Amino acid sequence: MRVGSVGYNYRHEESFVMDKPGGSGCWFMLLIKEPSIFTINGVETEVMKDSFVLFSPHTPHRYQAKNNVYADDWIFLDMQSGDEEKFAQLGIPADEIIHLGNINELSQIVRHIAYEHYSPEEDHEIIEQHYFEILLIKLSRMIKNGGVSHDAVSDKHTRIMVLRNMIYGTPDCTGDIDQLASFMGMSRSGFQHLYKKTFGVSAMTDIIHARMKTAKELLISTDLSIKDISQRCGYTNEYGFMKRFKLYYGITPTQMRDHI
Repeated sequence: MRVGSVGYNYRHEESFVMDKPGGSGCWFMLLIKEPSIFTINGVETEVMKDSFVLFSPHTPHRYQAKNNVYADDWIFLDMQSGDEEKFAQLGIPADEIIHLGNINELSQIVRHIAYEHYSPEEDHEIIEQHYFEILLIKLSRMIKNGGVSHDAVSDKHTRIMVLRNMIYGTPDCTGDIDQLASFMGMSRSGFQHLYKKTFGVSAMTDIIHARMKTAKELLISTDLSIKDISQRCGYTNEYGFMKRFKLYYGITPTQMRDHI
């Protein structure tokens, strides 16, 4: 079982509809990031965000946004003889929507898979395969635990450690201070105090550091455009990104890439 193709954090407007009345022709997985409407084998279901589904090749299905946007991570699979048994062994059912509670950790792994899948670097296929195997094991554990992941633990110390991993692992998905405080179930001021007390720096300082660290890595290791890098680092405006980058490193992104 290998990754045929992969997409991370794809977002579509309200008008988006994926309709496969004869199935997709291959196995594929979805991590569903927004409330959606799915029809599988003619049965329509409202699906919560943070859900998962594995489609078998010939299962009729249709899905679309419930509200203003649809978003997901997706992986098409290159299956070999006997691979279907592995899903059964892991307890991962086909053609069944499963609400996992929180898919941030899984989505972060998909992000790594996507990076390696399209990377020209040596041994990227080996690394990609290892990430994919980890994804399946983590997914299996979440399903067996009833969708409870480390992200769903109520203890504030555990949650803030998970949140910091999210900031550094997926800077493009990191929200503002109010959203992070909401994730913690705290007020804005209470969250900021706890964060600085725990890590010795403010949450905003960590967010900026994580974005700049990721930007530098992408400039050095990929041929992505400055615009694409800015988006992967959580900036909606590339000029704002370039201004922050120069303030942080003392040179522009282009100058850093030219010095490699």
